[in-house]
Amino acid sequence: MYGDTELIRRRVSALRDQGADVRALADELVARVDGLGWSGRAAEAMRERVTERARHLRIAADRHVSAADALADHAEAVDTTAEEIAAIEARVSAKVADAQARIDAIAARNERSDGPQITPDPHDEALAAFVAPPPGHRDWLSVDLPGLEH
Repeated sequence: MYGDTELIRRRVSALRDQGADVRALADELVARVDGLGWSGRAAEAMRERVTERARHLRIAADRHVSAADALADHAEAVDTTAEEIAAIEARVSAKVADAQARIDAIAARNERSDGPQITPDPHDEALAAFVAPPPGHRDWLSVDLPGLEH
C-alpha cells in the first residue's frame, strides 16, 4: 500500500500545531483590542471588525484540525491495509512453499520408484505457478489462489 505513515503523521502534527497557532493569534488579536481602553464609535467599529477577523481565523484553525483528523484517519487506514497485505503475503508464501515441497517430494518419489507415477495435485501446481506481486503492493489484496481466504 502506498503512503509513508510516519510522514503523514508528522504532517498531522504540523496541521494541529498550525491550527493551535492560528487560534492563539485570533485570541491575541481580540485581547489586544480589548486591552486598548479605547471607547467610542470608532473603537466599537474596530472591535466588531477584529471580532469578525478573529472568527474567520478560528474557522481556519478548526479547518486545520479537521484536516489533521482526516489525515490521521488516512494514516490509520494505510497502516491497516499494509498489515492486511503483509498477512496475505505471509499466507500465500507459506502456501506456495508447502505446495512446492509436496511437488518436489512427488518428483523425488517418482524418480526413485519403478512403480506408478504420481501426479501432483492441480491446486499445488497452481500454487507453485503463482507469480507474486511486488512486496507490499496493493495487488496482494486481489490475489485469488486455491485455499486462500482473505
